[in-house]
Amino acid sequence: MDRPGFMASLVAGGIAGVSVDLILFPLDTIKTRLQSPQGFNKAGGFHGIYAGVPSAAVGSFPNAAAFFITYEYVKWFLHTDSSSYLTPMKHMLAASAGEVVACLIRVPSEVVKQRAQVSASTRTFQIFSNILYEEGIQGLYRGYKSTVLREALWSWRQDHVVDSWQSAVCGAFAGGFAAAVTTPLDVAKTRIMLAKAGSSTANGNVLSALHGVWRSQGLAGLFAGVFPRMAAISLGGFIFLGAYDHTHSLLLEVGRKSP
Repeated sequence: MDRPGFMASLVAGGIAGVSVDLILFPLDTIKTRLQSPQGFNKAGGFHGIYAGVPSAAVGSFPNAAAFFITYEYVKWFLHTDSSSYLTPMKHMLAASAGEVVACLIRVPSEVVKQRAQVSASTRTFQIFSNILYEEGIQGLYRGYKSTVLREALWSWRQDHVVDSWQSAVCGAFAGGFAAAVTTPLDVAKTRIMLAKAGSSTANGNVLSALHGVWRSQGLAGLFAGVFPRMAAISLGGFIFLGAYDHTHSLLLEVGRKSP
């Protein structure tokens, strides 16, 4: 990819990612509160559904940029003939590597965001400060392993280049199914990030978190928030594609007009 095209794709991808996160934030808040250990109503119900949005807004663009840069670099590093049967594997490995790097930005943002979502009366910056004071930097990376596992599995079912609105429709159905299947991992991630410091769940053991949810709430607990999660991921594909296409075309047009 030439430099102007790369930069246009990078910026367009970042803006599209921010658009998805902000537009669908209420669905994400509802999902988090459904998955929280205190239950939906005690976590805030439908009150303050934009609690934690500053954290999402700050982390969204660099997170998308980190993924895109890593994804493109690994694809280039693993270059193969375009007709090679290894091409799908190359894309999956590049996507997985992109998720591992992007999670270095995504997880701290997610930890602060989710705690704000279940504590709507507490300011986002105060939550961030409390985490650093009580747990240090490692507190911001609680749930890193569960997030990487969830995102890596997710990345293997998708190709991050969408060629048409028809493929977006297919992607929406596939995305909804994948979202449902990976919901237990998402529940584990939420429980780990929201757990009190020093508790067994806070240690970050995914299997232990899943076992705890199964023991206390059964199958319903493991799939808590599945419907808002499916809706957000299915709708997110359309929003991302629309924002990406318009931004990318605009940036390329501006680039052509520039001397």
